[in-house]
Amino acid sequence: MATQLMKGNDAIIIGALAAGCRAYFGYPITPASEIAHAAAIHFPALGGTFIQAESEVSAVNMLYGTAGMGIRSMTATASPGFSLKQEGLSYCAGAEVPAVVVDVQRGGPGLGNIAPEQSDYFQATKGGGHGNYRLIVLAPNSAQEMCDLTGLAFELAEKYRNPACILTDGFVGQMMESVDIPEPKALTTDHRSWAVDGTPATRGNLINSIYLDPYELEAHNLKLQAKYERCEVEDVRFEESDIEDADLIVVAYGIVSRVALSTIALARAKGQKVGIFRPITLYPFPTKRLAQLAEKTKKFLVSELSTGQMVEDVKLAVGHTAQVRFFGRCGGVVPTGNELLDQYDAILGEEG
Repeated sequence: MATQLMKGNDAIIIGALAAGCRAYFGYPITPASEIAHAAAIHFPALGGTFIQAESEVSAVNMLYGTAGMGIRSMTATASPGFSLKQEGLSYCAGAEVPAVVVDVQRGGPGLGNIAPEQSDYFQATKGGGHGNYRLIVLAPNSAQEMCDLTGLAFELAEKYRNPACILTDGFVGQMMESVDIPEPKALTTDHRSWAVDGTPATRGNLINSIYLDPYELEAHNLKLQAKYERCEVEDVRFEESDIEDADLIVVAYGIVSRVALSTIALARAKGQKVGIFRPITLYPFPTKRLAQLAEKTKKFLVSELSTGQMVEDVKLAVGHTAQVRFFGRCGGVVPTGNELLDQYDAILGEEG
């Protein structure tokens, strides 16, 4: 296994190619442009397809078509482009087409700025387009995970025949770190039962998301829901540290989880029992595990690069069992370790 220093954005393409992805459709946008640049170099070199579409809308519909052939395919963008892709992602979910989309989040709303943020959480985890659907959402916090979780995204997309999203931020995308490059995987999945690739074996298949009969559409929605319920049981992922004796648990993902992790030893050196819980799958969200932790730990702090989005899922998980506080920065401002330490002092210094 080779090791190379690279940006998180470049690591996404390495992970995708190792996972057998051979089609990329995208449109450059800061802070995700390196993904398209790397795809333009590496996909054709390995016999794959790279197309710079005329728009994000075109790119996601190209993705829909090629993924519908059973080819591992992807697109990548930043926040404004992710908004434009929502209709196409709804089509993919409705037609049960496995595909991967990357969103390197930047400041919003509107065009905002090109600094890192986490304000696309609702859009990614709740289904930003129309209909009763979900994206499988993975949240890396390092260049290595940008690589590894992209490979996992393709596996989960095919397991559930549903689009999967890598939800990252401009900081992780631009950060350079050492990455262990994975060995390429041999693909053995047979898509002939559903894909349409122009061969006699798939002639009877149909890629479709329109059901004009209300009862047929209801049955289709219930089928999708059963699939999501299975995903919520089988494929929840998270990471936790120093929570066994914690009086306060910090919940964070992406770059904020890296900042929070750097504060744990400092807090414990002051005698504060602080732990960290990092959701890796934002959907399915680790609701049950947080509910378990709330039975013992009565204080939680959610920190994210937004005015508060994931905090709502933490509150739903914890219910009235524990206290949930929020500390966020927005507009591309990343919280510092000292700011988090100040939050710990304030929360742990409270009565009750």
